[in-house]
Amino acid sequence: MNYLAWTAATGGLLLLMSLSYGWINRTPVPIFGIYLLVGVACGPWGFNVLNIDVLAHSTIVSRITEIAIATSLFITGLKIRLPLRASIWRIGVRLAIPGMILTVLGVMVIAHYLTGLSWPISLALAAIIAPTDPVLASLIAINDARDDDSLRLSLSSEAGLNDGTALPLLMLALLWHNAEGALSTQALVHWFTIDVVWSLVAGLGIGYGLGRLIGLISTHWRHAQGEVAPSDFIALSLICLSFALAISVDASGFLAAFAAGVGLRSAELKVQKKNPAEEEQEENPPAEMMINPHLRHAIEQRSPLKSMGLLIGDALSFGDTIERLFAAAIVIVLGVTLAQHWEFMGLILAFILFFIIRPLAVYLSTWRSSYSRQQRILFGWLGIRGIGSLNYIAYAYTHGMQGSEATIMTNCALTIITASVLVHGITVTPLLNFWSRK
Repeated sequence: MNYLAWTAATGGLLLLMSLSYGWINRTPVPIFGIYLLVGVACGPWGFNVLNIDVLAHSTIVSRITEIAIATSLFITGLKIRLPLRASIWRIGVRLAIPGMILTVLGVMVIAHYLTGLSWPISLALAAIIAPTDPVLASLIAINDARDDDSLRLSLSSEAGLNDGTALPLLMLALLWHNAEGALSTQALVHWFTIDVVWSLVAGLGIGYGLGRLIGLISTHWRHAQGEVAPSDFIALSLICLSFALAISVDASGFLAAFAAGVGLRSAELKVQKKNPAEEEQEENPPAEMMINPHLRHAIEQRSPLKSMGLLIGDALSFGDTIERLFAAAIVIVLGVTLAQHWEFMGLILAFILFFIIRPLAVYLSTWRSSYSRQQRILFGWLGIRGIGSLNYIAYAYTHGMQGSEATIMTNCALTIITASVLVHGITVTPLLNFWSRK
């Protein structure tokens, strides 16, 4: 197919998906499952018009997935309109740290004894597939800043924080693998102090500080100038600055992007506290709900709160579009490359992870919490894998994890990701509907 044919095919697919979105939502097949099937149809298992290997293009896969994840994390953080002292953050930390560690340990042990992979490769596989995906988890994440559903909020906070646990464990696996023997005490100390503690604390601090500072400065300047032009570039600049600054000082860029969204939302809360809404309103709604971005030039009584509303509204609109575009493209690539990286053992590992390890790890990590047994069971099931795991695969490959065992690990991981997109995607809507009725 030539350039014009691919352009027309892309336009046709996007048009078809847009027009049939309502019908797709009434079927058991998730929207990302459709994109996955499109990729399979275009790849060697189908019409063989595309032949893409994620390992052969690991560098570009790493960069593209980084953009998608950072954008999604920023938007996720921006939608959580809760103070830092809220209990929802505590359950997010439980799921992202002890829950994630238990999941990684369980998968590592099972993978080692079931597949015969070495301990470092098994740890890498566990770190790759354990975290929930911040992009594909949009199916179960909160819809907007008014969403106060505890289940959605908990899973959103987990999706935003779990990179702080999973990526350091993947880095430990790489150190272990590249050492070709026992790790030295110096290497372990450096890993814990820099790749774990510093990466987590500095990433969160940099992102939150930038988000809050840029949010307040942008609101003040735009209000002082009477400016109502689109401000989506401010959101893009905040994502880029937080991610790049964190990476440059060996901190977590993903945590920084998530914290930047949380910081920008905290700036909105501060602006609203200083400029409360009209008295006739029962409570102050999110700033973006108080303005119509399509009638921005017709706003008569301008205020810092409305300037902040335009800023956040533009950020959410921009982020959602970028997130959906990258997610669709990357899931299609996953479907294409699956023909070259299929492993039956991955299905067995997926079953054990989905039905035993993840639910048990989450149930134990939320012990004696205020959540009901049904909520904790749903926490354990609703954990979609996807673009984040693809980024980790590319990261591992570009940092020296290659060879026959690494290939088996990659094949298992891609099979598990595919199974998660389909299985979790099919069950998420019925389960959330059940939860809503309860």
